[in-house]
This record gives sequence, C-alpha cells and structure tokens, in this order.
Amino acid sequence: MKNRFISMLLPFLLGLSVMADASTLTLKECLDRADRNNPALRSAAWDSRIAEQNVRLADSALYPRIDAQAGYTMQLAPQAVIIAGRIAETQEADFAFAGLAANYTLYDFGRRDARRQQARSLADSSTNLFEAHRKDLSLQVIETYFGILEAGRLVNAAREEVTQVEQHRRVAQALFEEGVVTRNDVLQADVRLAAARQKLLATENRLDNVWLQLNYQTGSEPAFRADLDETAAVASTADQRTDPDGALARRPEIKALRQTVAAVEAEVTESKSSFFPELYTRLALDYVQNDKVREQAIMSATVGLKINLFDGFASSATREKAIRSRSRSQDSLRQAEAGIRLEIATAGNDERVARERIKVSETAIRQSEENLRINRERYQERVGTATEVLDAQTLLTQTRTDYYRALFDQQVAAARLKRAVGEL
Repeated sequence: MKNRFISMLLPFLLGLSVMADASTLTLKECLDRADRNNPALRSAAWDSRIAEQNVRLADSALYPRIDAQAGYTMQLAPQAVIIAGRIAETQEADFAFAGLAANYTLYDFGRRDARRQQARSLADSSTNLFEAHRKDLSLQVIETYFGILEAGRLVNAAREEVTQVEQHRRVAQALFEEGVVTRNDVLQADVRLAAARQKLLATENRLDNVWLQLNYQTGSEPAFRADLDETAAVASTADQRTDPDGALARRPEIKALRQTVAAVEAEVTESKSSFFPELYTRLALDYVQNDKVREQAIMSATVGLKINLFDGFASSATREKAIRSRSRSQDSLRQAEAGIRLEIATAGNDERVARERIKVSETAIRQSEENLRINRERYQERVGTATEVLDAQTLLTQTRTDYYRALFDQQVAAARLKRAVGEL
C-alpha cells in the first residue's frame, strides 16, 4: 500500500518540478538577482565600507591620543655625579619605569578639518561609484536579457529556414524524379540546406553563450535555464524632453567626480596648513623606580607650539602635487560631463532609428512572405527556377532577422537612454 502511494505521488512531484523549472523569469527578477548575487558588485561594495572606516580614522583626530608605556632597564653601572670630589649615585643600576600621556591638538590652521572633509568626500564618492557600478550592471543585464530574447527569435527564424529549404529540397527531388528538372536543382538545395543548418547551429550556440553571460551576471548556476518574459519592455524616454543638466545632476558618476574634486580641494587646504605651526597640549604621568630621589612619579601639563622649519622641500612638493591633482580631477569631471551629453544624444538617435527600422522591416516581412509564395508556385508550375526560390527563402529569413534585431535594439537603446539621463 505504501509503495502504491509513493508511485502515485511521484508523478505529481515531478510535475511540480517541471512547472517550477518552466516558470517565467522576468526582467525585474534578473535585476534583483544581479543586485544580490553578482560577484563583481559584491566585491565593489567593500570600497564604500572601507571608505567609512577612513572617515572614522580622520574623525579620531577630534579626540586626545592616550599612550601608556612600561618597561625595565638594566645598566652596567648606575648614573652618578661628583660633588666636592665625592661620587654620589643619582639612580639605581636596574629600575622599572612607566608612563601615561594624553596629547591633543588645539589648533593646526585647518589641517585636521581638511583631512576630515577629504575622508568624507572620498566616502561619498565611493558610495556613488558603487551606485554607478550597479546601474552599469543593470544595463548589462537588460542588454543580455533582450539578447537572449533576440537570439531565441533568431533561432526560430533559422529553424523555419531549415524547414523551408527541406520542403523545397523534397519538391526538387520529386520534380527531378519526374524528369522535369535537372539534378543541379537537388544539389543546390542540398548545399543551401547545409548552410541553413550551419546558421542554425551558430545561432543556437550564441543563445547558449548569452545564457551563460546572464547566469554570471545574476550569480546563477551556468546550467540554469528558464522561459523569459516575451512581453518585457523598457519604458521609452525618447519622446520626453531630456535636460542634460538634470541628467548630470542625477548621474552617480558625476556626483562621484564632483566629490573627488571636493576631496582634492581639501587635500590642497591640508597641504597649505603644513607651513603653519601647531598648538597642542600634553598631560603626562611618568614613573621611574629610583630610591635616590624624593619624587619617583612626576605629573606634568604642557601647552606647546611646534612648527617644521625644514623637511627637504617635502611640504612644497606635497602642495604642488595636491594642486595638480585638483586640476586633473577638474579635467576628468569636464570630460565625463561631455561624455554623458554625447551618450544622451547617441542613445536617443539609436532608439529613434530603431523605431524606424521596425516599421520598415514589418513591411519587408510581408513583402518577403509574398515573394516566397509566388516563387514557390512558379517553381512548382515549372516557370521559375530553384535559385529564385532559395533566394526568396534567404530574403525572408534576412528580413525576419532584421526585424527581430531592430525590435530588441530599440529596447536596449531605450535602456541606454534611461541610463544616460540617470533614470535607470
């Protein structure tokens, strides 16, 4: 009875498994998987976390530095002085010592604040660079997703071409056996059939490779496959008025570069402050084991001023380096802004042209189908040639290929445009 129950349950479980494997994988699900599992994105996430600790490191200058030390010294002979010809020891030969000191910078002409500002700007830059990396990954996933849909349509078109050539080959063989046409028609069909099958193999291989790429981007197993949503689409922004300045304000790469410029500005400020003195305080408690003196533990408080007089021109070189780094960062920012304006213009043109290509290819498909029908009938009525039929079949496959490519190029161009204007 138990075995019978299991045998009845097993087909049901297998059916559930097949249904689970055949579930439709949407574009949003792919984007979510990439956010969670993409190895490159997970690695890039550490940069912003490291930058957060650099901020903590810079903020540590707001607190006093407390140091403690202890040790034991062994000397060959104790230190001594000569007084009126007599030798008097001033310390023990072997002694222990300990110390506790707190140092705090009161004022350093903005050096500490500049370091903190630099660390915060670099942390914000790292955060925006990560966001830019994430958006780039989203665009790659969209391109790969539609690449799979396009490759799938092309595989179907290649299979239809193989089927059509096979049908033509059978017709040519039948006419040859009737003695109506020469063997050349059959051989020509065989050659074209081999070419169609090679094209099908190449297209299927491309589909498999694009799936491998999507699985890598989403962190899935290489062998994972699923049905994609054929109705997936990216909302078009071509008809909307794109504001380049607004796009620049939304792009995380531009934000990151602007924050990098702010960080370098802070570096310039810090380099200039090295030419000014530093006001500091110090509280200390020092203990030295010595029964020759009255006070073995000394407490002290110091308010001091220190300034570097000469460091081998290191301060001057640091300042010049910071100034030139600022100029480089400003040029990089201007270059990136010009590149984004170009990206907006080219993506908009690509989407507009892709729309026109779709309209043209839709008409061409209908014309190609009618052309193939006419040439088939003419060949069967022995008023046309086999070459005309094969050329018509090739033309139909090409027009379908052009249509599918235009269809998915328009979706990818729409995604590129949304990425360019900072709305992806």
